Amino acid sequence: MTKPFHAMLAATAMALCLPAAPAMAKAASAAAPADAAVQDTRLAAFLDKEFDAELALRPQLATRLGRKEGMDRLDDNSDAGILRRLEWRRGSVARMKAAFMRDRLSAEGRINYDIWALELERAELQYRFRRYQPPFYSFLYSAHAEVPNFLINTHLVQDAADMAAYIARVKATPAMLNTAIAQSTQSAAIGVLPPRFQLERVISGSQGLITGAPFDDGAPSPLWADAQAKIAKLVTAKAISADQATALTAQAREAIVALKPAYQRVIAWAQASLPNAKSGVVGAGTLPGGADWYAAALRLNTTTALTPEQIHQTGLAEVTRINAAEDALARKAGFADAAALRADLVAKDPPRPWTDELRAARLAKSNAIVNANRALLPKLFTALPAYGTEVVREPAFSEVAGGAAHAAYASADGKRPGRVWLHMLGEKDPDATLYTLMCHEGIPGHLMQGDIQVRQTGTPQFRKAYTYVAFNEGWALYAERLCSEMGAFPDAAADLERLDAELFRAARLVVDTGIHAKGWSEDQAVQYLIDTAHLPAQQARSEVRRYITLPGQATGYKVGMLQIVALREKAQGALGARFDLRRFNDLVVSAGSVPLSVLAERVDAWVAAQGA
Repeated sequence: MTKPFHAMLAATAMALCLPAAPAMAKAASAAAPADAAVQDTRLAAFLDKEFDAELALRPQLATRLGRKEGMDRLDDNSDAGILRRLEWRRGSVARMKAAFMRDRLSAEGRINYDIWALELERAELQYRFRRYQPPFYSFLYSAHAEVPNFLINTHLVQDAADMAAYIARVKATPAMLNTAIAQSTQSAAIGVLPPRFQLERVISGSQGLITGAPFDDGAPSPLWADAQAKIAKLVTAKAISADQATALTAQAREAIVALKPAYQRVIAWAQASLPNAKSGVVGAGTLPGGADWYAAALRLNTTTALTPEQIHQTGLAEVTRINAAEDALARKAGFADAAALRADLVAKDPPRPWTDELRAARLAKSNAIVNANRALLPKLFTALPAYGTEVVREPAFSEVAGGAAHAAYASADGKRPGRVWLHMLGEKDPDATLYTLMCHEGIPGHLMQGDIQVRQTGTPQFRKAYTYVAFNEGWALYAERLCSEMGAFPDAAADLERLDAELFRAARLVVDTGIHAKGWSEDQAVQYLIDTAHLPAQQARSEVRRYITLPGQATGYKVGMLQIVALREKAQGALGARFDLRRFNDLVVSAGSVPLSVLAERVDAWVAAQGA
């Protein structure tokens, strides 16, 4: 690389319309502490009121936060609904700027101000390029599966009213799917159509959602099984009577049966689109205006102004560095190099087809690792998670061989635990991979970060809800390193898997930019992951398809981690013996998810406060 990565990131602060730390320090002297406290309180009250208005427009976000408002509605993702939210945000930022002078706020108050303003900039970008991410395009977030996933895993049912709201959302799903088809048709008209593999996945996934009872005589379909289970839990808890259960069951059945024509329309649209769908080279560069879209996607996902070439070169440099670290680890363990240690690991725990017994063992071990990690946290933190966690299997309608594990935060009240979902189809990978995976998805990764975020006090409510890929995924990747530092890996094989996971994220920088900025084919990207990141072919294919349909998202992991590590090294260099790693980690994780430039401001202010 031509300059250190942290220097490249620092150079993006002005491009993101966020002031650099020296400007913040100068502004801090402009406001007396007492006046700043008053202004901060006023701003927080204003932003809480504004956020309530946002939740009225985003009822699914309210549900994710454990709130009941709009629990019987889905988000309006029609063009009119999207524009309505954008116009609200434009007005909200204008109202904030008219009512508050930024330089009269404290450092933390200015962060709240800046993030709220930055969200408008991000919303404008998303709106401008909305046709490039039509509802069925994404391998991770396709519209056909999003509402069933949300209802099954997020919509908490504690009483009859909650179940009635669940049924209302099922009834609203056909209209959502019709809107998604219309928007996808508009995108196709400008040359943006999901690749063939994604259309095939939409077809099979939609068929899976309307197969089985109550559509036929088979085993219960996913939503029907979930609705029955939720109603049965209410009966067991004596939250509803037998008569209420009978009525709710009949209503749920009727609503679910009514989904079939809507999903058949989705299937028909996808099948009709197949002849025009691309295979092979399908990156953003093949789309009209795709280079501009990819630049926007990188900006949204990394919260930086790094170019595709800068990210590509960073990835290549990191691949070289991590390969050397792996060889050093292997030699220390008595092996000739990393390849020899990796071969020994596979020989002792070779890939095997999944069985129910292996799945049960995988879930038990995963949950045990998360709990063991929780016990180690005081070595590196004073801020600790409080809510429960669970590792579960991915629902059948969205499970794919080689699919990536993913996590969801606990609700703000802790009634819905933090969850990690595992795909367990195809071949089982070695158990040694689980330690890193649970550090990343579980604790101290996503579930811990989310637990602390939703329990924030003294900040506006929106700070509990907003997320940024570069911070969230950067933290989770940094958490893998913390696990090594706190002794969570039992042997060299497990630690090699940690480095392999970091190598994989470095390779993603190369592959994502290769696909979308350099014209790589799907097969070329798959082969690079097999050769460089040592992924099984099935997993490599699944990962590449994710990157193709979600440009830029995979770059946030390593970009975010590199920024956190760079800030840690900078703070340690400035503070010397006074540097406290526990306090640094607390600082990074305690403020919720923030843009990387805001994180840099917080760390600089923390160092300055200690008289460095």
